[in-house]
Amino acid sequence: MYDRILVPTDGGGPATAALEYGAKLAARLEATVHVLHVTEAPLEEGETDELDGAGDRERTGEAILDRASEWVRAEGVAVVDAVRSGDPLEEIPDYAREEGIDAIVMGTHGRTGIDRFVLGSVTEHVVRTAAIPVLVVRGDDDVRTTLPSETVVVPIDDSEHAEAALEEGIEVAMQFDATLHVLSVVDVSPIGLEPQVDLRVNRLEEGAQRVIDDAAERATARGVDDVVSSMSFGSIHRGITSYAVDNDADLLVMGTHGRSGLDRYLLGSVTERVLRTAPAPVLTVRARESE
Repeated sequence: MYDRILVPTDGGGPATAALEYGAKLAARLEATVHVLHVTEAPLEEGETDELDGAGDRERTGEAILDRASEWVRAEGVAVVDAVRSGDPLEEIPDYAREEGIDAIVMGTHGRTGIDRFVLGSVTEHVVRTAAIPVLVVRGDDDVRTTLPSETVVVPIDDSEHAEAALEEGIEVAMQFDATLHVLSVVDVSPIGLEPQVDLRVNRLEEGAQRVIDDAAERATARGVDDVVSSMSFGSIHRGITSYAVDNDADLLVMGTHGRSGLDRYLLGSVTERVLRTAPAPVLTVRARESE
């Protein structure tokens, strides 16, 4: 499924969680792990830093890489490591393109807040802009990191980014011989009425049922042996997280719009919240660029 997996690291806890998961995934897929540390841009003449200049920062980066590479090799996985200088927002996607990376694994703090390195700026940016799948691992003790994944959940609607997520979810389920759950959460909060008495909700429910029925048929036709289709009502991000918890999900697969903008269903609100609260890693997939 993936031959080359990139794991950026700053040596912190979330990055270590991503590194551990990425190494196990690579071992399962017989893939190579690229470990990347991005230092800040070199100091200009006369500037000072908490460390003694760019040389010390480079040595610190090399120490982080040495520890990370040793961790990955302990899983029996081939490692390529690199230190780059510059803005991680640019260096991580650039490295992925230059090295032909198939997937990126990154960490996030999750419930307790937004870290500078991860969800607040870098991971969110990479999720938006990377042309390849990005797997986000929340670095908290309550996160399931079971491999091989036995339960894969794909939240869907009738959008292009959900289509991309479904395709990736089918591939993952086939790779791991996993149960694939296709889930549609009908958001009734703006309507303000009980679903039983609101015709608009009935229409939304009918549309959602068509979407999950079509998705289940496609997955079965592609060779996924065990497909579960489900629908729920309420807040979308809470519904996704609750479903994942209740069904012991090992992986969630969700789509993103990418460079063209943020969609209300995904990165703008729902995916960002799911990334912080999901009980399992979240694999994000960009929809293909429209012509």
